[in-house]
Amino acid sequence: MAQYDTICDEGIDLLMDIFYAKIRADENGVGEIFNNAVGTSDEAWTVHKKKIGEFWRGMLLGTGNFRGNPPQAHMNLPPFPPEYFDIWLGLFEESLNQVFTAAPAAQILQRAQMIAMGFKSMLYR
Repeated sequence: MAQYDTICDEGIDLLMDIFYAKIRADENGVGEIFNNAVGTSDEAWTVHKKKIGEFWRGMLLGTGNFRGNPPQAHMNLPPFPPEYFDIWLGLFEESLNQVFTAAPAAQILQRAQMIAMGFKSMLYR
């Protein structure tokens, strides 16, 4: 698979597909959290990937049509260990490296790390 040299809509869509396939299959606890929150049907995951793809378009491209409150969504989840953010980031980084070349992958990962740090701070103060 050819990697994207720039952050683009197609790359974000592919990232969502690859990343959430990893999340759905995760057996370290993160998969369970997501599958319980999103659902287990392909239809539910298609909706989730589209919604989160719009979030990333907004964050990375200044476009997108995201509607939602990510901090509140995370606060509404059952309690989970802060280490789950490390698992999430690891799967996200693996996925990034499959989709993007080094420079855009590093840029997106830095943003994801900042988001994870903010959520951890909010959830585990």
